[in-house]
Parts: sequence; C-alpha cells; structure tokens
Amino acid sequence: MKVYNSLTRQKEEFIPIVENQVSIYVCGPTVYNFFHLGNARPFVVFDTLRRYLEYIGNKVIFVQNFTDVDDKIINRAKEEGLSASEVSEKYIDEYFKDTNALNISPATVHPKVSENIPQIIEFIETLIEKGYAYEVEGDVYYSPSKFEGYGKLSKQNIDELKAGARIMVEEKKREPLDFALWKKRKEESEIAWESPWSMGRPGWHIECSAMSKRYLGATIDIHAGGQDLQFPHHENEIAQSEACNGVQFAKYWMHNGYITIDKEKMSKSLGNFFTVREILERYKGEVIRFFLLSGHYRSPIDFNDGLMEMAKASLGRLETARDNLVFLQEKGLDALTSDEKTALEQLPKYRDDFKKAMDDDLNTADALAAIFELVSFVNTTVKDGASKEFAGEALSMLLELSGVLGLLEAKDESGVDSEIEALVEERQKARAEKNFARADEIRDILKEKGITLKDTPQGVQIVKE
Repeated sequence: MKVYNSLTRQKEEFIPIVENQVSIYVCGPTVYNFFHLGNARPFVVFDTLRRYLEYIGNKVIFVQNFTDVDDKIINRAKEEGLSASEVSEKYIDEYFKDTNALNISPATVHPKVSENIPQIIEFIETLIEKGYAYEVEGDVYYSPSKFEGYGKLSKQNIDELKAGARIMVEEKKREPLDFALWKKRKEESEIAWESPWSMGRPGWHIECSAMSKRYLGATIDIHAGGQDLQFPHHENEIAQSEACNGVQFAKYWMHNGYITIDKEKMSKSLGNFFTVREILERYKGEVIRFFLLSGHYRSPIDFNDGLMEMAKASLGRLETARDNLVFLQEKGLDALTSDEKTALEQLPKYRDDFKKAMDDDLNTADALAAIFELVSFVNTTVKDGASKEFAGEALSMLLELSGVLGLLEAKDESGVDSEIEALVEERQKARAEKNFARADEIRDILKEKGITLKDTPQGVQIVKE
C-alpha cells in the first residue's frame, strides 16, 4: 500500500512501526455546534482508511479527539444559558447521531481536552524546561524560532512567516509567531483549571500533542485531518511534540482536500454553509458518504444538488443489485450451472481491482469503479435467473467490498407488513384467474405505497422504493 505523505510531498510505501498494527490520530471537532460538510469529509475519509487497513489484516488504534474547551464553546454557553460542559456534551451527543447516519465507526478512543488537563500541564512543563516555551503573567507561549524544523510540513519559511505575523494588543508574547500553550482566564465565570502558572485552560494546539502521546505514544504511524489544518495547527503539533519527546512525531501525514459549494468556497458569510444535519433532511447518510468517497480524497470536491442526485442514483444501483441477489439467494435454482462455475472463478478479479485502487493512496473513486464493474458482471450473469449458490457468492463479494467503504450497511427496518403481503397474494391469485384488471389495480395500489413488484422466473420480487 502506498499513501501520499504531506510531509515529503510524495507517495510512499506504507510501513507501520509495529507490523500489522497501525496507530492513527485524526483531529476531531470543536463541539459547539453540529458539524458541517467540510468536517464530514475527513471523518468519512479516514474512517474508510481505518476500515481498509483492518480489512487487509491490521489492528488499528484510532484516536479522534473532542475539543471541549474553546472560546467558541464559552461563547455558545453564554448564548444558550448553559455551562461550557453542558454545551460540549450536548454537541458530542449530536456528533454521534450524525456520524452514525454516515456509517462512521466510533474511534478506539475519543479523548476530551477536559479529561487530559494533567497530561497537558506536564507536556507544557517539559517544553518550558527544555527552553521551547516561556511564561508571562500566567500565560504560556511556545517559541517556534527555537525549533529548528518549523515549517517542514507546510513548506513555509519561518522568516517570511515572521514578517507577515502580528502581535495583538492583548497578547504578551515575545515574537509574532509565538503561540499560546496555556491561557490565564479573563473572568471568574470562565472554565478553568489550576496550573503552575495560573487558573486557566490549554491553548488549541497543545491538546492534540498531549492526547496523541498519551493514547498512542511519542511516535505514531499516521496523523490525519483536513488540508486547512496543515498550517498552523499541524505545524505547531510537530514543533511541540518533537521538541518535547525528542523523536519524530508522525511517520505519515495525510490531508484531505477542500469542499466547495457550486464552485465557491463554503463559508457562513456567503450563505452556502451546510451542516450534515441539514443535508440529512434531504438525503440519507449513505448517499452523503457515497458522495464524499466518489472523488479522490486529496482532490477538491464540489457539492451541489446535481452531484448529490447522481450519488443517490449510483448508490441506488448498488442497493438494487444487493436486493436482487438477496432475492435470488432465497428463490434461485438449487444447482450451480456450468456458466456460473466459470463466472465464480472470475469474481476474485474484482476484489483484486478494488484492492489495487485502495492500495494506490486510498483511491476510493477507482475502488467504486471496481464495485460497479462487479455489479455489471453479476447482472449479466443473473439476467435470466441464477442459482442460490451463485447469488450467495456474488452477494458476499458485493457486501465485502462495499462494506470496506462503509456502504450498503444501512439496515432497512421497515420490512413488508401483512397488508402488503396480503395484496401481493391477492394479485397472484387474480393473475392465476386471469382477472388482469384486478391484478393491475393492486399493482397501482402497491405503487402508491412505495412498492414495486417484479415478476421473475423465480417468482414475484417485492421492491421498496
């Protein structure tokens, strides 16, 4: 398997530190609101990376944090008349509702900043002792100029960065690029913890360095997130972690591309800012997931109604193929034909094509293409019916590959109720008695209920729209 390493700007063979065990840290949400489509992309992409690594035989330790201490949370708490912790817990619950709809598996660990304050304080103390950080009137700052490799991830020149940086009036830092590790609280009502420097709270960048070290160790295999986090957040994480621990922080850095809305950058000011919760009112979660995986993760992807309708239709093709095979697995012929024996021998080719795509820097677009080629091949094979065995093997392959992408996993809980079954039986009886007018009438009644009947050599197949 090869992945594009943002640190080296090239594809590299992926070799984990420990054979068959992969450590991944992905930056999670600041929990003060529902997450938006731009947040959803890394959540889906790196959940898929995790699934694939497990599929090819690795144990994956996957850590994704919740930033539950932040100015945005404090401001939202004031707006809603809640405490900061009540706001963060509320939106953590909402996060899981939306990620569940998108078939995103929970992380191995979802650490919270508020539960890692001792580790963060210890981390900061080490940086001060080593001369990389300093305290000023209860605030603590990190000095990027003290870290020799600053800028190596984003490929930015530190002197140019210094020239373009400014110090805000309320800041006490020595140089424009210095960033906060610990902030002294400004008012008594603010959430705060006791520290050697002041009652206060951590800065944003330090939390990921401390939590990654606690749950995954000093050096990890993969650190991932959105392209927008590359600078300054991930750059600052490298500076903190490598200065503190004295070893490489992450072997591979993976970043997904931006999402645009009708070719324009998504932003609240343009009024084209969509939360996943809003999109779920129009499309089911697997459609959103399909859309987010339909392009290469490093490329920008445009969101609009036309593309979402295409994703819905494409996913529908996969669902129809699955439903047809489920039906044939139950109603098909008992004996495997000679043509089916030949076709069965060809099924592994589609798995090979799928894995070849995924091994090439997680190319989910080509992986989906391999699944659709499988569907076309199977449809051609079963167009005049199929044996239970062939249908079962083809279904197993389809679910295996689509499952790696987190697709075709949504459970249909609606079932077929007794009223529908009775109408289907009545229609069959009407057809047998050549009462075609009543049979057609029943078909129309079922269609109004979202049920389509397909007459096949194996019997009547009930299809729910």
